[in-house]
Amino acid sequence: MPHFLTDILIAGQWRQGAGEPLDTIDPANGRILATVHTATADEVDEAAEAAAKAAADPAWRDLLAHERARLLHRIAELTEQSADELAAVQTADTGKTLTETRALALSAAGTFRYMAAALECAEDSLTPSRGPYVTMSVYEPLGVVGAINPWNSPVASDAQKIAPALAAGNAVLLKPAAWTPLVSLALGRLITQALDEFRLPTALLSVLPGSGRVVGDAVVRHPLVARIGFTGGTGTGRSIATIAAQKLIPASLELGGKSPTIVRADADIEQALAGVMFGIFSSSGQSCIAGSRLFVAREIYDTFVGELVERVRKLRVGPGTEPSTQVGPLVHHSHRDSVAAYVDLARSEGARVLCGGSAPEGQRYEDGAYYLPTVLEGLPNTSRTCQEEIFGPVLVALPYDDEDDLVRQANDSVYGLACGIWTGDLRAAWQLARRIEAGTVWINTYKQFSASTPFSGWKDSGLGTEKGRDAIRAYQRQKSLYWGTSGHPLPWAN
Repeated sequence: MPHFLTDILIAGQWRQGAGEPLDTIDPANGRILATVHTATADEVDEAAEAAAKAAADPAWRDLLAHERARLLHRIAELTEQSADELAAVQTADTGKTLTETRALALSAAGTFRYMAAALECAEDSLTPSRGPYVTMSVYEPLGVVGAINPWNSPVASDAQKIAPALAAGNAVLLKPAAWTPLVSLALGRLITQALDEFRLPTALLSVLPGSGRVVGDAVVRHPLVARIGFTGGTGTGRSIATIAAQKLIPASLELGGKSPTIVRADADIEQALAGVMFGIFSSSGQSCIAGSRLFVAREIYDTFVGELVERVRKLRVGPGTEPSTQVGPLVHHSHRDSVAAYVDLARSEGARVLCGGSAPEGQRYEDGAYYLPTVLEGLPNTSRTCQEEIFGPVLVALPYDDEDDLVRQANDSVYGLACGIWTGDLRAAWQLARRIEAGTVWINTYKQFSASTPFSGWKDSGLGTEKGRDAIRAYQRQKSLYWGTSGHPLPWAN
């Protein structure tokens, strides 16, 4: 059994929060893992005040870029060394398989390592002069930034915000999701260890569990918070964008998705079958980029979907701690009920349930938040089931007749986060990928990520970009410097 932190990190100090107690639940069996006392709005204020002082502390403020990079490398090293522990904590808290959570922990380490390398290579610029002066463009930290993350992949999401924010020279207030605070606290322990080793102020990071209504709102509205990075639902993202606009601060918003995955008639069928299943049923479908709308060329539709259903029925559902498990429980019983309600809605809209469509039967599943991998067909793309994000292991299959029909349906969504294309014709893949309205398009693969490659959403799927070299610049202000070189007074008074 992994060790669970129940104290929270406020202004560089580990202590019990003064807010309401929060029971975190193991979704595999419904048992309480730990009780975390959440933060209050007053404690958010305390953390923000301490963060501002830490950001301005000469020990941090004057640290050269390559020295900040050393800190990030140390955090990466500690994260990698603790990958098994982080994986065990996240599996217990989210229900994900240990294979996936260990990969997420290693991904977090890789993000810190990449941002360290990007920081060492980041350059200010000498801009072309247009007069008797030398002009420069330089970048400086914002000060205090807020990071608000969801419950589905917390450790990786945390790293994607904390790493570039620290690289840029800021302090961070992290609010993890109320359902899954434990792995964020564990990562916070590693980061404060590294800060201690470098004799830097630990108030550079606070980890503040609690509800979005109390803690999230306090973070977003705090006058010292100069930027918000948010991953979560589109409705909450709109509210945050409104507050950020009122404060005149930048915000990056990674929001929902209803991503199409496309199988052309010339696709490698084995590759496409495996990719489609991985795209929707890994993480039990709890992924913003899940390929939840399957478009298959009509001439192969019946054969492809028939084989798909047979393989989906054989997926192994069980606790994330079992090595054989492919589909773990959903994160919470109430979320499982939400997914089930969507499948009931699909039935009312005329869907045919080809497999799944219920919780699994058997004593081992009785107390967990399980739901069977589900494939539906018979719905138009305009149905609510095809338009709204379910965030669970539910796939809707739709045939298409020609590429214009396909593009029209694939783009007929308020979302534009991701897309998958399975084809043997790379020229057709290029042309199709350019017509799809999405921030990321995978061709003959799916759900592959690189810290070096920007990630963004179109339309209701988000605003701004994470990852890539420019992620550090997103957490900085740009300043222009002019150096007069003429040696003479300005002539206006002559």
